Amino acid sequence: MLIVADENIPLLDSFFSDFGDIRRVSGRELSPDQVRDADVLLVRSVTQVNRGLLEGSRVRFVGTTTIGTDHVDQFWLESQGIHFCAAPGCNANSVVEYVLAVASLHASRRGLSNWARQSVGIVGAGNVGGLLAQRLERLGFTVVLCDPPRQQAQFDGLDEPSATEFSSLEQALECDLVTLHTPLTREGEHRTYHLLGAQELATLRPDQLLINSGRGEVINNADLLARLQQPDAPTVVLDVWENEPNIDPQLLQQVWLGTPHIAGYSLEGKVHGTETIYRALSRFLGLPVRKQAGQYLPQPPLSKLAFTSNAGDDAIQQALHNCYDPRRDDARLRLSMAGDEQQRAQAFDRLRKEYPVRRECSSLKIQLKGSSKSMGEQFRSLGFKVNI
Repeated sequence: MLIVADENIPLLDSFFSDFGDIRRVSGRELSPDQVRDADVLLVRSVTQVNRGLLEGSRVRFVGTTTIGTDHVDQFWLESQGIHFCAAPGCNANSVVEYVLAVASLHASRRGLSNWARQSVGIVGAGNVGGLLAQRLERLGFTVVLCDPPRQQAQFDGLDEPSATEFSSLEQALECDLVTLHTPLTREGEHRTYHLLGAQELATLRPDQLLINSGRGEVINNADLLARLQQPDAPTVVLDVWENEPNIDPQLLQQVWLGTPHIAGYSLEGKVHGTETIYRALSRFLGLPVRKQAGQYLPQPPLSKLAFTSNAGDDAIQQALHNCYDPRRDDARLRLSMAGDEQQRAQAFDRLRKEYPVRRECSSLKIQLKGSSKSMGEQFRSLGFKVNI
């Protein structure tokens, strides 16, 4: 069996070498000739999987190690009898921790003594948005959820009854923090392509923070650039961009923080994506599942933090910054934007390919000495291991 796989998928040999030979390829430059004799194709979001790529090949299984699927023509795959599997939720926790790290930095920037005294509008309540809402509510934030498709499904009785209350996009955009986690849909009643354009962006205030770590095309980037050039512009953080990897350098200059589509790039998130596809391929081939992500995760560089009884309310934020500080990724992206358009695009992809190891909160043990019980519960709610 021949497996053609994006070279940036982690632990390819560990998970898939038992199945057959592995041919590593550049995901963004993958050609039909490279997959013609393949039995299995493993990709990430940078590869467009469709008729143009696979027609005439012998591929019978396609797996994407990402939560998104808009780069895959699932209808064509189904019509050809090609099995498809994605990895929904694999890096949801990584994206959630990215948003929390950004929110913490923004609170410090604004001089807020208690970062939880803010409202957060979450647009898209799927794997990422739903998990983020749970974490924020446990921390004491006021959360406003906007998800018209799920709201409609509940109204029509297509989903089981839920205690979740949904709000309109307008209500979500009134919150102190607005964070976007929708899939990219270009058609239909609830399309998300350019969900935020000039009209919506005009409603945002200077004291608000807008974060997009979902899909770049959900915001009209040209309209966003025009809005950020106005004196009353909101603060904006972008991890995803239109026309990646050819991002707009002018827009990068205007945002507060810009990162190269790495919100979900924690080691745990990437390895869980690989594990999900490994399990799916095992089932497809009728083979037992013998491997799991945990056995391949190395010891983290930082394994323990200790807080004394004098620790303040910002202890959680300090721990978050020790796990991940997005300012480092922002600096790398800005430094890479020299040269012409092609050079900038190559640099953007290189930052993703050579991304340094980032661990999640679950890799860090928190030692609390004389601290309150509630502080320990808050640390646990974020996934930290806690010893009191």
